Amino acid sequence: MTILKSEIRRGAYYDSIVLMQLRGALAELDGVVDSGAVMATDANRALLAASGLLPDEARGARPDDLLVVVKAATAAAAADALGRLDALLVRRRATAAGEYRPRSLEGAFDALPEARWVLVSVPGRYAAGVAGQALDHGRHVFLYSDNVALADEAALKAKARSRGLLVMGPDCGTAIVGGVGLGFANRVRCGAVGIVAASGTGLQAVACHVHALGAGVSQALGTGGRDLDAQVGAVTAHQGLELLARDSRTRAIVLVSKPPSPAVATRLLGRALSLGKPVVVDFLGYPPPAPRVGSLFFARGLREAAELAVTLADAEDAGRTDEDGAAPANAHSGYLRGLFSGGTLAYEALQGLRCFVAPLASNVRLDGVERLEDPACSRGHTVVDLGADELTVGRLHPMIDPDLLLRRLRQEAADPEVGVVLLDVVLGHGACADPAERLAPAIEDARRVRKLAVIAVVIGTDEDPQGLDVQVERLRDAGAEVVSSVDAAVERVARRLGRPEDDGFPPVDPEGLEGPIAAVNVGLESFYDSVIAQGAQAVQMDWRPPAGGNERLMAILEKMK
Repeated sequence: MTILKSEIRRGAYYDSIVLMQLRGALAELDGVVDSGAVMATDANRALLAASGLLPDEARGARPDDLLVVVKAATAAAAADALGRLDALLVRRRATAAGEYRPRSLEGAFDALPEARWVLVSVPGRYAAGVAGQALDHGRHVFLYSDNVALADEAALKAKARSRGLLVMGPDCGTAIVGGVGLGFANRVRCGAVGIVAASGTGLQAVACHVHALGAGVSQALGTGGRDLDAQVGAVTAHQGLELLARDSRTRAIVLVSKPPSPAVATRLLGRALSLGKPVVVDFLGYPPPAPRVGSLFFARGLREAAELAVTLADAEDAGRTDEDGAAPANAHSGYLRGLFSGGTLAYEALQGLRCFVAPLASNVRLDGVERLEDPACSRGHTVVDLGADELTVGRLHPMIDPDLLLRRLRQEAADPEVGVVLLDVVLGHGACADPAERLAPAIEDARRVRKLAVIAVVIGTDEDPQGLDVQVERLRDAGAEVVSSVDAAVERVARRLGRPEDDGFPPVDPEGLEGPIAAVNVGLESFYDSVIAQGAQAVQMDWRPPAGGNERLMAILEKMK
């Protein structure tokens, strides 16, 4: 038989690390079978009850009360354990300001005005409020807390973006800013590899691999695991990429995420492609379009991502595009229409384009691509295999007779919503004797009507009967952009249609990333200790739940603001 005893300490707030240490210390005492130490919120009391650790006398505890419960072999052992609480709850109070611990963010900024960061690790239901206050004071936020509502995360990041500030999180476990590790960061040397990660352990793994390879990390920015959710829109990831693109120390960037929302990933990859720096992408569970698309390099794992980034950071021409030359940087509005004679080329194009252009429709079946019910009629962004069975009934294959290609080219050019036409020209024995002779006038007509971009993938050799150089020259004279591979064509399309427009919001000031940083820590004291141990400045705030954790009173106070 065991004895269950409890003690309630009114209005005594302790963070989760202190309470975890307290539970561990109680468990080591003679005669103690089990224990619980929580702030007495409804959720925490329910957890204690489910574990058989909530005696009747403890049910009246309030959310701002410390509730300690001991299950012991004897009444004497339980009483002895509770009698040691004061000794076990010795709290560390060494801060940059001695014994002073401000009760408000205003007081914390008075104590450390140079603090540009606020580290938040309070319980989730309070975290959005603290983070919002930090943004109102013009500070960046490292938001470790989890259990923050997705709508609150979206609102916080929208506010941050409008003010040129960063919110890393919620549920952001790690970052390296200005040479200082935040949260669960590893000690790595400084270097030329920047990291943007919607995966905490993913960020740590890449940083550790970079260090093991003898290289170093410039900045490592966590975004929180839900940043690439459709409701949030990868706000922090976009800001992080742009920051690292402007950072002179960063020569290569790694972008890591757990499975992203496809539409969000499309926009983010378009932004990454426009940065002018090599970006290594590892979207876990997301099919890469190719090993490389322009300045984007796709990795198949975290170690490979680190290896690629280290190599690219050392390369002088890391951001150079393929042999067909740099794709024009100007953006085109309107839809893409891909017209392919080669079915495999259409499939390869779709594999790459689905990462940059969405939604995408086709008569070719591929995951992530919508089914085009009528291949004779395009809708939105469309890629058509003109050599498919349903389009070659009663007519020659378009590689032999480009009549169908010419018809579709004129059809797409007449659509005012079309911005880019992508087509293939396949040379060789058995193919059309002179495809450029027939295509060039149609391309000229299409471009004469309006500024339509026409990209032609020419597949052939200098020994083909059509004459590779002659075909290329004629197509270019007609106004087409000619490339020799589907990868190059995908890059050109992505730079036009996948490039996000300027959102009009102020950029994040890189000064906040200069180290060593100064920060206000609200929550877990271990994060404060870590910052101080790394030689940076910090103030530990003596945070308490607003309104004593009373939800009704908190709502009233919020309405009074």
